[in-house]
Amino acid sequence: MTRKYKVVAVSGNVQRPSRTLVLVEELIAAISDVLPIEARTIELGPLAPQIGGALYRSQLPASVEADLAAIESADLLIVASPVYRGSYTGLFKHLFDFVHHEALIDVPVLLAATGGSDRHALVIDHQLRPLFSFFQARTLPLGVYASEQDFTGYAVGSEALKARIALTAQRAAPLIGIAQAEAAPAARLARVA
Repeated sequence: MTRKYKVVAVSGNVQRPSRTLVLVEELIAAISDVLPIEARTIELGPLAPQIGGALYRSQLPASVEADLAAIESADLLIVASPVYRGSYTGLFKHLFDFVHHEALIDVPVLLAATGGSDRHALVIDHQLRPLFSFFQARTLPLGVYASEQDFTGYAVGSEALKARIALTAQRAAPLIGIAQAEAAPAARLARVA
């Protein structure tokens, strides 16, 4: 039996419909084309009222705790946020404020973002990559940025974006396998406990 990799995707948009969620779903599908996975998507919208007023993890309901546990035990994280004023959304950051600071050490993280124009494409390297560097995660070399022009309504319409998603998944697959071969999952979970 082939081992399935646990992929947890976080969509940082609080609205639906969401181009960010569409991008996340496309990335999950592309990863599933190259690796056997079990995927879980966490949408920020339903979590917003539950995390917005919380200062400490102990104040969060069990459902949010389950989402945090999923993030902390993922074999691969896919994180995506819409760009708001040049960065990821505040609630996206607030969610990751509750993630244990050692839980993501050496975890591969695929970075993605959506924005109104190509001017925001550097958000991946200037905002998202430093956030996950704090966690000592292994941010994957290729990120995926999509602007409004890449979508037809709420579907990916750009062939260039489709090709970028496929290339990112192909390049991510061996890195995920390497990270898992090097990691001792029990040790990683023990750090969180």
